[in-house]
Amino acid sequence: MRNKIFLLPLLCLFAGSKTKAQFSKGDRMAGTSVASFIFNSGTADINVSQIGSNSSTVKNFNIAITPSLGWFISDNTAVGFVLNINRTGQKTTYEQTGSTYQSDKSNGLNIGGGGFARSYFGKTGSFLPFGQATVNAGASNLKTEGFYYYPGGVPYFKDTYTGKSNGGFFFNGTLAAGLTKMMGENAGLDFFLGYTYSSSNNTFKRTKLFYSTNTATTPSETRENETTTKFTNHGFQLGIGFQVFLRKNKK
Repeated sequence: MRNKIFLLPLLCLFAGSKTKAQFSKGDRMAGTSVASFIFNSGTADINVSQIGSNSSTVKNFNIAITPSLGWFISDNTAVGFVLNINRTGQKTTYEQTGSTYQSDKSNGLNIGGGGFARSYFGKTGSFLPFGQATVNAGASNLKTEGFYYYPGGVPYFKDTYTGKSNGGFFFNGTLAAGLTKMMGENAGLDFFLGYTYSSSNNTFKRTKLFYSTNTATTPSETRENETTTKFTNHGFQLGIGFQVFLRKNKK
């Protein structure tokens, strides 16, 4: 029984290996993709005073939903629209002698749309190679919060802050190459590798509270400022997607 369960994904992958897939002008394709970054190159500057032995922990998540709908404008090329919903979060903490003296947390939400163009390089068979270009842009929202306890003894004090932005902007562009494994005439699995460029711009207001002691509940000073963040990223992307092909009516 265990061997049968292990072989089931392989049977699904190679099922329909004799399927002949051919697209026609006027066919439609609807699908979505789930991607994970395997390499990223970004920039970040963090300055921390080294007082004794300390450590840092970073936790983050990234959830993206990208449904798309396209039309074949020829027998091997499709163009269409893509929706982008991206939820992100990150928390960084700094510890010294078992106690957390600094925490920085951020949560972001991107909602936007764009377009794509996909060209297939084969007309028949169960594995169809393709190239695809995608661009999308939209609104970006960011929330931040954190605290800092002075870890060096006297003077004992703490800072806390909260921040929120509205009206931010993001842009993503991707060039990818991959294969569609046809699972019959009207469905396929995408496997792709691509290069992604992304940028975002957020302006948010931050409120910082200063406490004269680390046990005080009432702040002795309140400060407000407006911060603008600009971020760019270059990355390589490995992804899996699912497509449904809606054939035009045949006479």
